Order: sequence, then structure tokens, then C-alpha cells
Amino acid sequence: MVSALSSFFFYICFMNILATKNVVKRFEGHLALDKVSLEVPRGKIFGLLGPNGAGKTTLLRIVNQITAPDSGSVFFDGRPLAAKDVYSIGYLPEERGLYKKMKIGDQAMYLAKLKGMTHAKALESLKSWFIRFEIQSWWNRKITELSKGMAQKVQFVTTVMHNPMLLILDEPFSGFDPINVEVIRNEISRLREQGTSVILSTHNMESVEEMCDQIALIDNARLIAAGDLHEIRRIHGDSHLEVLYKATEQVSEPTFSNAPFTIVSNGEKDGSYRMVIEPQKGYSTNEILEALMPYMTIVAVSEIIPSMRDIFIKLVNKKGGN
Repeated sequence: MVSALSSFFFYICFMNILATKNVVKRFEGHLALDKVSLEVPRGKIFGLLGPNGAGKTTLLRIVNQITAPDSGSVFFDGRPLAAKDVYSIGYLPEERGLYKKMKIGDQAMYLAKLKGMTHAKALESLKSWFIRFEIQSWWNRKITELSKGMAQKVQFVTTVMHNPMLLILDEPFSGFDPINVEVIRNEISRLREQGTSVILSTHNMESVEEMCDQIALIDNARLIAAGDLHEIRRIHGDSHLEVLYKATEQVSEPTFSNAPFTIVSNGEKDGSYRMVIEPQKGYSTNEILEALMPYMTIVAVSEIIPSMRDIFIKLVNKKGGN
């Protein structure tokens, strides 16, 4: 049995670009990570979420071998994480770290060589990225001559220039205006389409909803939710239905005093009345509609899927109340 379980876990590791098992990390009496186990699938964008101080950055630093776990295991590309894996990972930390007085081209080449690139390969890749971002004229400039957003572009380039298997981005949209946020988002999606696996750590829930395939939510050092984005929204959201209807007048709540649902809100929308209801547990949508139809002409019915912002707040607040 033990051997079978061990084989299954290594199969899971192989199917994912990154996997952690029971990772624990403490700092001077503070528990930063408490037995965190998660799986980052290959070729997907994986959202790593959580409030400030939850343990996200600590986990990313462990994956990048900046620090080590006190216990637990980290697997990369189907095997235990090794020192050489830094050449296959691109890491954009929240704290930016370019040399302010060094020429941009020189430091980009220096950082490329730290990632194991030859001079020729580094030059070829950097020229391609500088052209893509239309920053060719910045090669001999210094960071002190650039705006924060411009410097962010340079740092993004130095993170992806070696074509990493795993790209780890910690708040990558910080400092960008809406136009450049869209540019970076498009580049992340393009890299994913080319096979790059991406870990996206951000508080920008709109980006999470639009870009991520799977997510993990960490709070107070523990993993409290993980899996497919849409499934998490369904599982942890409130089961509300939006009903658009026509009637001689707005149907009031007392009409449904014994109905198998609760009216959350009732108003108007697009020339019809709009009612948001919360079904009682165990009742199907058809049963709800049967209770409504004697009093109205139903125009449309749809399930209200909560936003990731709502789910984030609900799960963090729930965890904090335990």
C-alpha cells in the first residue's frame, strides 16, 4: 500500500510542473507555512492568492531556493527540486531589483548569463524582446532615467528572456497603466499558449478571473482552497438565481411566504422585473420555477456566479472566524 501511494504521488508530480507536499516554514516563532501541499499543472496559469502576510511570498521564495523549508518536499518537473532548476524558472518578485545606475542592456546581459545563457543566445533573446516591447532605444539608458512602468517592462523582459519552463510572477501589474497592464497580460497568455507554466500571485481579482485556469488560496499559513477556478466559484459561492419576469406589477415577497426560496432583491432590469432569489437546500431550479410561474411570466433564468473577489473575501473571513 505504501509503495502504491508513493508511486501515485510521483505520478501526480510528473503530471504537474510543480508540486509541494506538507511544506512547513517558521521564522523566529512565526509559522509562515503550515503543511502546504499544492499542484501546479503544466502549461496553465495558476493563481496563488491570499491576503498580505498569508505565506504566498515565503512559498515562492522556497520554490526559487532563496530559502529552504523546515520540512516537507518540493518537486519540479517530476522530480525533487534541485539547484540547477533555477535555470528553468523565471521569477519576478514583488520587490523589484534592477541596478539603478547600470546601463539597461549591460545588466540584462549580466542577468541572462546568471540564468546560464551564452552571450550570443542572450543577445538574440534580448533583442527580440526589446523589439517586441518597442524599447530598443533603452539599451544604453539607466533605470534612473525611466518611469516606474518603464522599469517594470525591463524587469519583465529579464524574467522571461531565458524561456523558462515555469514563470513565477508576484504582483506583475504593479506600477503599470491600464494599457501596459493589457500588454503584459497578453504576453503572459501568449507564453502560456507556447507551453510555459505560470504562477500568478496577485490581488488583482479581475486578472485572476480572466487569466487563471486553477487557483490556490492561502490564509494564515494554510491552504484553504485549491482547484479549478470555475469549480471553486461554484462550490464556495452563494447559490443565487436571477429571474427576469413580466407581471402586471412587481410581485411582492409576501406572495411567496411558504415558497422554497428567499428573495434577496427585487427590482427592474431592461423593461422587465428582476428578482434575485436564494433557493432552499435540496430544491432544484425546476421546483423553484414551478413555485414562481403562477404569479408571473418568466422571461429568463440564470445562475449568478460570484466573482473571485467575493469568494476571496468570504473564504478569508470564514477562516478568520474559526
